[in-house]
Amino acid sequence: MQAELGRAQRLFVVLAGFFVCNALLAEFIGVKIFALEDTLGWAPFNWTLFGQTGSLNFTAGVLLWPVVFVMTDVINEHYGPRGVRLLSWLTVALVVYGFAFAYLAIGLQPADWWRGVNVEQGVPDQQAAFAVIFGQGLWTIAGSVAAFLLGQLIDIAVFQRIRRLTGERWIWMRATGSTLVSQLVDSFVVLYIAFVLGPQQWSLSLFAAVASVNYAYKVVAAFAMIPLLYLSRRWIVAWLNAPVVASEARSE
Repeated sequence: MQAELGRAQRLFVVLAGFFVCNALLAEFIGVKIFALEDTLGWAPFNWTLFGQTGSLNFTAGVLLWPVVFVMTDVINEHYGPRGVRLLSWLTVALVVYGFAFAYLAIGLQPADWWRGVNVEQGVPDQQAAFAVIFGQGLWTIAGSVAAFLLGQLIDIAVFQRIRRLTGERWIWMRATGSTLVSQLVDSFVVLYIAFVLGPQQWSLSLFAAVASVNYAYKVVAAFAMIPLLYLSRRWIVAWLNAPVVASEARSE
């Protein structure tokens, strides 16, 4: 009979599941762009940066990426860099796997009746809608995957560096500090690959402006998630029934 998983192993499975699920969902729902001001009922906020103007428009993926940031720090705190690296590489592989099958599904010949099944809901061609939603451009996918992996590796390194300097104190500092550094890279890399190198050929001023606005949102989100970080830490310590201590098993 196989031995039952210990509490720490079961917790890692749960955290890993939420981590991968949130990242996958963020990638797929990120195709939708929403207006933050209209969603919250605010007056339009017309920012001006680098000679460009615009409003607060973000991908729907921003609903989930802050959760991924917190999960990264929680797993790094309790399971060390090896645990986060494993999940980061696994997530990248599963994102590529998911998009590969999305493209395969798009290529399937649709049933004739299915094309017009939602005409009354304003969707005249279900196949075209399916292809647009799930068939994100390869440049966008490449930029998102590359930025995610690079951001995760930077987050791990910065988190551990701050931890070595502060010990077990100030978890908010290592969590928020690592997120601010990693997402600075992430915000610019994803847009550069997807929209500057990609077929849309954004100007550098437009790229810098949009990336800066996106990064500003992530800065606000990082600080807003600090209470959740402490709540999750308290719950995990109670679940494991032991204090969080540094150990060689969790080190590089």
